[in-house]
Amino acid sequence: MDFAQLSTERPRVSDQDPEEVLHRVFGYETFRPLQGDIIRELVNGGDALVLMPTGGGKSLCYQVPALVRAGTAIVISPLIALMQDQVAALKELGVKAAFLNSTMDFEQARDTENALMTGELDLLYCAPERLIQPRTLDLLHHASISLFAIDEAHCVSQWGHDFRSDYLELSRLAHEFPDVPRIALTATADERTRKEIAERLSLTDARHFISGFDRPNIQYRISPKTNANKQLLDFIKAEHDGDCGIVYCLSRNKVDNTAKLLSDKGYTALPYHAGLNAIDRARHQERFLREDGVIIVATIAFGMGIDKPDVRFVAHLDLPKSLEAYYQETGRAGRDGKPSTAWMVYGLQDVIKLRQMLEGSMGNDHFKRVERQKLDAMLGLCEVTSCRRQVLLRYFGDTLEQPCGNCDTCLNPPETWDGKVAVQKALSCVFRTGQRFGVTYLIDVLRGSENERILQSGHQTVSTYGIGTELSANDWKSVFRQLVANGYLRADPEGYGALQLTEQCRPLLKGEVAIQLRKDPVVKASSGRGSSGSGRRRIADQITDKPGWEALRACRKSLADEKGVPPYVIFHDATLFEILDKKPNSLSEMAEINGVGAAKLEKYGETFLAALRELDGA
Repeated sequence: MDFAQLSTERPRVSDQDPEEVLHRVFGYETFRPLQGDIIRELVNGGDALVLMPTGGGKSLCYQVPALVRAGTAIVISPLIALMQDQVAALKELGVKAAFLNSTMDFEQARDTENALMTGELDLLYCAPERLIQPRTLDLLHHASISLFAIDEAHCVSQWGHDFRSDYLELSRLAHEFPDVPRIALTATADERTRKEIAERLSLTDARHFISGFDRPNIQYRISPKTNANKQLLDFIKAEHDGDCGIVYCLSRNKVDNTAKLLSDKGYTALPYHAGLNAIDRARHQERFLREDGVIIVATIAFGMGIDKPDVRFVAHLDLPKSLEAYYQETGRAGRDGKPSTAWMVYGLQDVIKLRQMLEGSMGNDHFKRVERQKLDAMLGLCEVTSCRRQVLLRYFGDTLEQPCGNCDTCLNPPETWDGKVAVQKALSCVFRTGQRFGVTYLIDVLRGSENERILQSGHQTVSTYGIGTELSANDWKSVFRQLVANGYLRADPEGYGALQLTEQCRPLLKGEVAIQLRKDPVVKASSGRGSSGSGRRRIADQITDKPGWEALRACRKSLADEKGVPPYVIFHDATLFEILDKKPNSLSEMAEINGVGAAKLEKYGETFLAALRELDGA
């Protein structure tokens, strides 16, 4: 196809005010912090690198300029499901949006290309691998482009947890389209990653807009792993029964088993991992997005860019590899700003497994050194005795002056104890048994077990045999976990689970330094629920008009099913809350509700007003 023959100047040259677009199209009165500055920079033709937490309103930073500037905005998005979801939401707002991806047949792709060339689109979403194809670049050179938005920009980082090689090619946009403004956006990037994004995307001269990383509505909780399945079931039953959530596991087998466990207990739980066929993965993700109360159990293959606002909890049954991964995954909870929980259990075997995976990887020494630093930071968050949120934010260069009051270490401050003698015993036992055994065996020796394995090895004769009876097996597990987490012991790099001494442990072994250990708290089943103030109560506990709430949700669900979109594409929960609270009597009053723009007012205003009248008459 000769794209030049289709080329035409975009007839619309907009002089619209960004605030007017925000209100008329999206239904909001004012921009959030930094949004206005970012939008004005882009509208005026400048480049921007944006770091904003999940749920902070990143998409508006390029969607509003796309409607203000003349031409079509090209949005580079890494996931098909995400671009389809965003396009559906924009169409509901009356915005002319489309996508180009591998799910389309030839006719659909051609129609979309024609719409771009004739200036009929406000936004076009495209995957990076598609964008860098010569055919696509040729198409863009013959179209009128208003801006380029590179979403999930941390994917360009080769040290990151979501690296995608196609992102490295996106720097060519700066050279091939020098007069088109570009914006790169991410929710997860420390200072090193921010620098890498700017360099690899040729955005070194772009203005940086760094919003605070804090997500105050998320309660962070990390507990020692004792019986992970029971702990998960107790947590969901006590605090999130009936809520939508995500459970992350390290292996596919664990994902399948956990999903079955939850299903057997009456929950709607679906597995998601790369071992499932594409049809099942797509179906499970679709159900998660469109149905209420669905729990998705997944590997890290799931989640990037998930735009579902009402995920009430994210649970980790295994330790993430880095704080970037942890922040990204937990950030999928509470995008609507409502109370949500980031819950995790972790144990010694998690630490051993990740350290073995790291040391056994094919990366060079520099790569392994960076990954060790990332894992150490993750372990530091797990073992900290002060506010977890302060530690998490500090890692990303953010600060919180006072403890947050909404994490487990703030709500239930852990005790510490003088571990000098216990640590000496533990390290000596590792040494006396030849640095060839795992933690269970070492504990048996310390506690004087007379099992056959010890008797056969002759370790009942070593000086550390039976010298640790003052501590329980679980207490000793905690000691060993903290020693490994803090680098005093390491797992055998050959992968057999044996613990070995490191050079760092020498002063401890000799008793030359003191060490305070974290006493694992006994967490009550009700911990965290309602303990952080009425402003952070569960969503279900905040609803006083239950029949009204269910009626509005049913109305929304009916419209969503009719349109074939997730319910939150019609209205977010926050908008439903405001409708229920203010009970508008007319379309003009409905227009004042946050999230009700002109297009949605015209499409759904009368339907929701009728639902409210029916409630009043009930």
